[in-house]
Amino acid sequence: MGKDRRTKKFAEMKRMINLRDKRISKEKRAKKKPQKLKKFAEKNELSKKFLPQESSALFFKYNEQLGPPYHVLVDTNFINFSIKNKLDIVPSMMDCLYAKCTPCITDCVMAELEKLGPKYRVALRIAKDPRFDRLPCMHKGTYADDCLVQRVTQHKCYIVATCDRDLKRRIRKIPGVPIMYLSQHKYTIERMPDAFGAPKSDQ
Repeated sequence: MGKDRRTKKFAEMKRMINLRDKRISKEKRAKKKPQKLKKFAEKNELSKKFLPQESSALFFKYNEQLGPPYHVLVDTNFINFSIKNKLDIVPSMMDCLYAKCTPCITDCVMAELEKLGPKYRVALRIAKDPRFDRLPCMHKGTYADDCLVQRVTQHKCYIVATCDRDLKRRIRKIPGVPIMYLSQHKYTIERMPDAFGAPKSDQ
């Protein structure tokens, strides 16, 4: 017998009957979907967004809960920079705000200072000062940035003292929370119009 010289068809698919074909029984037949109406309904549907409830302490962006004596949440690097610049924390805060200040330290910040080892033992000794208020942490983990952000979103009565850029960027998104940091070898504060002792800076 001679060879079959017909060219082979590659990637040929089997022909299938359309599921809406009349030859298929009514029970097995697929129903037509009103696609145009569905697309039109999707377009006209209102987009749902979850917005957290605004704090009653805020009058627009002004925080009414802030007032002397100020409670300042201190971050790890703020203590380290204060030591480098030879600044005593409590008197320098009072010079900045012209009012009584109570520095507060969370358990996470203390854990971070303890993890840094003997190089930062001076910072740890300052953090254990009896003038500092110790705040217990009930959450899991010891990441101080998340702890401070969570505490500030829940309670608007704190000022956050930090020199960390990433933490400052996160706190700026929360309305009504002032940020204290070091500038020109002094403490300065942003987003707080009542602080007359703070030096003006371009940061």
